[in-house]
Amino acid sequence: MGTTLLITLGFTIAAFVVLWIISLPLRNASIVDPFWGTGFVAVAWLAYRLTSAESWRSFCLLALITFWGVRLSLYLLRRNIGHGEDRRYAAMRDANGPNFWWISLLTVFLLQAVILWVISFPVQVSLVVDDQSPFGLIDLLGLTVWCVGLVFEAVGDWQLARFRANPENAQRVLDRGLWRYTRHPNYFGDCCIWWGLYLIASAGGAGWTVFSPLLMTLLLTKVSGVTLLEQTLPTRRPEYAAYQARTSPFFPWPPRKVRES
Repeated sequence: MGTTLLITLGFTIAAFVVLWIISLPLRNASIVDPFWGTGFVAVAWLAYRLTSAESWRSFCLLALITFWGVRLSLYLLRRNIGHGEDRRYAAMRDANGPNFWWISLLTVFLLQAVILWVISFPVQVSLVVDDQSPFGLIDLLGLTVWCVGLVFEAVGDWQLARFRANPENAQRVLDRGLWRYTRHPNYFGDCCIWWGLYLIASAGGAGWTVFSPLLMTLLLTKVSGVTLLEQTLPTRRPEYAAYQARTSPFFPWPPRKVRES
């Protein structure tokens, strides 16, 4: 197991360093975003080639992570093409000036490489163990949670893309569809994806990798997800404060009734 994990770590770091090198002449660190999903796919398939796993659970995990990762990468690629560098990275570039080239290597590319590797532990470990036990209740629960996550993430992304395509919505807030029940259905869906994969992997002997979905949940709710995004949204969209007051930040819930002042 140790050898497989070390090889996938080396591969992940090398891949993100190549992306970093490509980003320098482009002056666009945003190219790292579309690779996030396919990075997980590449690590999973590399682990599979190294282990020659043959169980149905291994193939199930490979299929689920491949479908999720490719869909996410295609969505982000289509969203980002032609829009220049994301405002998050542009702000970092402005703040760090000529030092951004090496700061981006450490805080954007290498950091994401290590996080990706750690979060993918349930899939990697399950492939190494290659447990042959039959489909059980935990597997069914994991598959169900994964499906719920895919619906929230994919439908949430689609609803947001459709909303943004209308120029009249430039300063408005999407509060319909899934966005009526959670301010971040795509983040909630992503969280469910990884808990679903973990549950399936745990049924195959990878239960000790629970730190991976916990880390993803922490990142989505407290670090780079909800918290980071909502630092600027209220100032960029006047309606967002009222939307925050009535809508659940993460877990889907019926909107609250807010008394007008």
